Amino acid sequence: MTSDTPDTTRAPITHRVEPVSIEHEMKTSYINYAMSVIIGRAIPDVRDGLKPVHRRSLYAMWEMGNTSDKPTKKSARVVGEVMGKFHPHGDASIYDTIVKMAQPFSYRHMLVQGQGNFGSVDGDAAAASRYTEVRLFPYAEALLDDLEKETVSFIPNYDESLKEPTVLPAKIPNLLVNGTDGIAVGMATKMPPHNLREVCSAVVGYLDNPDISIEDLLRLMPGPDFPTGGVLMGVEGVKNAYATGQGRLVVRGVATIEESEGGNKGDRIIVTELPYQVNKAQWITGIAEMVKDKKIDGISDLRDESDKDGIRVVFELRKGTMSPVILNTLYKHTALESSFSVINLAIVDNQPKILNLHGLLSNFVHHRIEVIRRRSEFDLKKAQEKVHILNGLLIALGAIDKIIAAIRGSDTVDNARMALVTGFGLDEPQANAILQMQLRRLAALEQQKISDEKKGLETEINHLTTILSDEANIKDVIRQETNAIAQKFGDARRTQIALDTSDLSTEDLIEDKTVLVSITTANYIKRTDLDTYRQQRRGGHGITGMTTKEDDVVDSVFSASMKDYLLCFTNLGRIYWLKVYQIPESSRVAKGKPIVNLLNLKEEIVTKVIPIREFREDRYLLFATKFGQVIKIPQIEFSNPRSVGTNAIRLRETDQLVDVIATDGSKEIVLSTRFGYSLRFHEETVRTVGRNASGVKGMKLRGEDTIVALTLVEKDHLLTISDVGFGKRTEFDDFRGHGRGTMGVRNMQLERDAVVIESRAVLDNDEILVMSAEGVVMRTQVSQIRIIGRGTKGVRVMRLDDKDRVVGVAIVQPELIENGEPAPAVENGTPELPEPKTQDDHDIPDDQE
Repeated sequence: MTSDTPDTTRAPITHRVEPVSIEHEMKTSYINYAMSVIIGRAIPDVRDGLKPVHRRSLYAMWEMGNTSDKPTKKSARVVGEVMGKFHPHGDASIYDTIVKMAQPFSYRHMLVQGQGNFGSVDGDAAAASRYTEVRLFPYAEALLDDLEKETVSFIPNYDESLKEPTVLPAKIPNLLVNGTDGIAVGMATKMPPHNLREVCSAVVGYLDNPDISIEDLLRLMPGPDFPTGGVLMGVEGVKNAYATGQGRLVVRGVATIEESEGGNKGDRIIVTELPYQVNKAQWITGIAEMVKDKKIDGISDLRDESDKDGIRVVFELRKGTMSPVILNTLYKHTALESSFSVINLAIVDNQPKILNLHGLLSNFVHHRIEVIRRRSEFDLKKAQEKVHILNGLLIALGAIDKIIAAIRGSDTVDNARMALVTGFGLDEPQANAILQMQLRRLAALEQQKISDEKKGLETEINHLTTILSDEANIKDVIRQETNAIAQKFGDARRTQIALDTSDLSTEDLIEDKTVLVSITTANYIKRTDLDTYRQQRRGGHGITGMTTKEDDVVDSVFSASMKDYLLCFTNLGRIYWLKVYQIPESSRVAKGKPIVNLLNLKEEIVTKVIPIREFREDRYLLFATKFGQVIKIPQIEFSNPRSVGTNAIRLRETDQLVDVIATDGSKEIVLSTRFGYSLRFHEETVRTVGRNASGVKGMKLRGEDTIVALTLVEKDHLLTISDVGFGKRTEFDDFRGHGRGTMGVRNMQLERDAVVIESRAVLDNDEILVMSAEGVVMRTQVSQIRIIGRGTKGVRVMRLDDKDRVVGVAIVQPELIENGEPAPAVENGTPELPEPKTQDDHDIPDDQE
């Protein structure tokens, strides 16, 4: 017969096919698979807080004598023992479990003591099992104690060759102490660790009062206690988790700020603790990438100085960077602040359930009650059996001669046993004990020991009987053992509990003080403390205020509060938003930072920046353009900051935006030009329009004259400063009201080639900071500038070097100055110059100017 010839001698094979609903089969098989994963792998038992692989690993180590008082054994040997006897699911999962139980950053109280490389918080893997050694930790032995006293049920192992416990006796509420996490089919568990002493206090509190409130439990167990420390932000999530079994916790690392002691160095942020389960190496790498991509600005260097003594990560900050802002940014955008979503899912009576704190404590206490009852019954039975044997020995010792004779008269052991049972009223166990009794026990001292042992056992029997007579007595035992466990293994809390700052913004960390903001023509911006500049008499030379680049001069300077919005208006009529605290702090002589690094400018330059604290519907922004247009727009139109900016007004061809002021819409305003003219009219004549409007004619200009300033008719006087350092104060009454769109009147008599640089309303007790193109700043009181009539030249405010010019003036109110009283004027200030002579102080007719 060839291989191609069919074999017709064999009987045909028949298969019986039964129709099965695929829907029913899929549903049944999937449910069986899901329950197998839930019960057998992923979800811990509520009683001992262990998953099967953890329980089997600990039991195998206990059974093989790998305890804390014995030398460590190779991890590979332990893994083989667990896999071969109880857990046939692969050595990798078993070893990973043992490794995690030996990591001090994973478990609040380790279950396994490891020797060798067991990984790190950087995510480094442990060494292979052939290189490491393990043994049980004393804490784990408290979970296994009394296992030999039939305290828990045993079931056959996977091949029914051995027995394994269904649960451990667990003197410790391990599920709460060490927590757990696991992903099953369609469900997951994630429970945080807690402080052992606090958990034991909660157990005792529950024993004392099973109806104890969540508030009272919070006083005993205020929140999780992570092995890596950190700071728990608020207890609202803890309350939810305790009350419902689910909640969200926010945990921060521990960071401190080391302020610099001057020089060119900035502050340092030092992180010494990270939130639970944060990979330090990945966290540092992520921050480095964010610094590189400029998502975090202000960090100049990042070092990991961690060692075996703990975590230490150092952030070096650039000088002038606000360290609280950087720290808050790290909290907000990195794992330095992490959330922990609590799901208290555990196996209860072979069913997965979400439990609140009452449920967790109740199940543990009921488990302990069952363990104590079974242990007491076991001990009672053993004690009673022992007393029974001792009673037989005492009977034998009382008639020792007859006992010996009966034994000697018997030809076999069985006959001797029968003779003792029938002749002396003993039972078989007692007869066996007599037959096995050594001759040395016939001594009088040994007889006394037997009597004393019997009395001790009778006392123990009475004690165990008392315990079993009332559940309250069992609870007393649990209470005593729980307190003993807390005393033996408890330690201090590692995780701090702070107030909830989830709603804390960056601004909440900023000191709201007044600072000086300077901007150059090249759009470099900086902020500086006002105290940097001492006050001088008018006419002083000032001090160096900014080192600028070549061909760059200071364009404007103003004071603002740290939490103010800076509305940055460009020459193209666009607006950008910036917070004052976002501007890096710089020294007095530093040039600052390019504003293009802070704003998304599009081939435009910032020409005007005004500070504003809040946007209101009944407040307005009044705009003035280079060629005399004015526009009034409600502030609320600009209340939605956009990172890319937006159009503020619509400009006509070749026109530019030169000034913006905030107003309530009910005042008169003064427009001033660079050639020394001013026009006063009421702002009500300027109708309110929407954003991106072109406005109306504000002032008619002469020749090549342009608008330089817009101010409100308020306060005491109008202060006007020319670029050659002269200035004056003028009564507003000297400017009679003209209609909008007219030419106005002369305000200041100018020298040849001189122009007006600023014209603002001031109070007599205001201070001004005058800055020149060469970066020189002088701070002086407005009261030192003489009140002079309209059309005059003014007095010298600041003495300038050759070719230097005034480019900016900031008005500072005394109540905004951080140190309160103005600094005293220096004695070597330039004396006041005589008032210059002018033609007259009367209005000059428009047709003659």
